[in-house]
Amino acid sequence: MDLSFMEDDTLAAAKALLGKKLTTIVDGTTTSGYITEVEAYLGIHDKAAHAFGGRRTKKNEMMFRDYGTIYVYTMHGHHCMNFITRDQESPEGVLIRAIEPLEGIDVMQERRGRTDHLTDGPGKLTKSLGVKRDLHNGLKLNEGPILIEAGRSPEVILESKRIGIANKEEAVDYLYRFTVKGNPYVSKDRVKPAQQLGWL
Repeated sequence: MDLSFMEDDTLAAAKALLGKKLTTIVDGTTTSGYITEVEAYLGIHDKAAHAFGGRRTKKNEMMFRDYGTIYVYTMHGHHCMNFITRDQESPEGVLIRAIEPLEGIDVMQERRGRTDHLTDGPGKLTKSLGVKRDLHNGLKLNEGPILIEAGRSPEVILESKRIGIANKEEAVDYLYRFTVKGNPYVSKDRVKPAQQLGWL
């Protein structure tokens, strides 16, 4: 699909990613789901972003790439997947926090070693989808094993504070986390499932 919606405005791109079908093909096995939760990180001016202040390291180097680049980092032993937005001068991106499972659920269960809570968190979904830093960091969306395409449309998008950034001063209050209202496949929140799980 055309990824140009990720080129200009990271907050708009984050919202537009909700409902997109995210697919991985790893070792010949397909897993997929609809994106239900994301967080936007606005680079140089965002104290919660890895590139705040223009900080550039070996770890965050992929943030300084063009939109559509996949940035995978590890935190507390878990892989987290981001899609880079904008351009090399603006190291911004969107963390994919949760998906509603669609294809390959049996594979997800095997990878996670359980039958529930497969994709309701950034580390959970990468494990379920087979995403790893050493394999996928720096690849481009739709040019390899990680793909996005048109999926479903959220009826209502909720805006809230990002999770796990308690020491980032004013950045903790930015409403840069976006979820599909009424979809239970999100991290942390207790959600009463809506009709059609929040999709139009």
